[in-house]
Amino acid sequence: MKKRLGCFHAHHSNIEHIEKALKPYNIELIHFVDPGLDRIKMDSNFTKEVAQKKIKDTLEWISNCHVDAILITCTFFTANIEQDRLSSSIPIIKIDDPLFHSICEKGEPQILVFTNPNTVEGTMNQLINFATKQKKNIHVEPSLLENTFNLVMEGKKEVYIESVSSGLNRLISNHPDRIVSAAQLSMVPAAEIIESKTDTYVGNHLKSLSNYLEELLKLNVYQK
Repeated sequence: MKKRLGCFHAHHSNIEHIEKALKPYNIELIHFVDPGLDRIKMDSNFTKEVAQKKIKDTLEWISNCHVDAILITCTFFTANIEQDRLSSSIPIIKIDDPLFHSICEKGEPQILVFTNPNTVEGTMNQLINFATKQKKNIHVEPSLLENTFNLVMEGKKEVYIESVSSGLNRLISNHPDRIVSAAQLSMVPAAEIIESKTDTYVGNHLKSLSNYLEELLKLNVYQK
């Protein structure tokens, strides 16, 4: 039987990345896009509690839409999940988990690169907690490519990819002794471009996502 995966995005641009990664599998993807939290996060009355309640309500709504699992592709959403307060009985998969696993398997010093400043603290805290549970000793520092994430929200995809590519390339050049990884799904195209141009490993979410979901959900490769 074909599995159904509910995908929770903050921006529609993430849909193509997930569709590409899971194209070989016999799985139905149902996409839910809510850019609202990113648009109001700078409002004076916006609080962490507001974000957590909205995310919780949406996840519970998606879980009732006949899906076998939920994939959350936004790092702002994953950083504000209160897992113990969710009533859903189906697997809730954070886009960060496969990337965190990959980071924890490497002993070298690393740089985790962000474009969205609102995800840095939450994602780094989750990475540290993940590594602690895995009993891994990691050396990772965050780096923010300032004034780039707004380009995504404004629909300037090509300019965003160019800006992120430039930032990643600069970090690789300045820190040849460190492994560089992109912390957000929207950064995948830029990470792939720079990896190809420099012949240098650049970590990103899609490198291990398909294998991770294949194992977790027991997915079958689609046969034409």
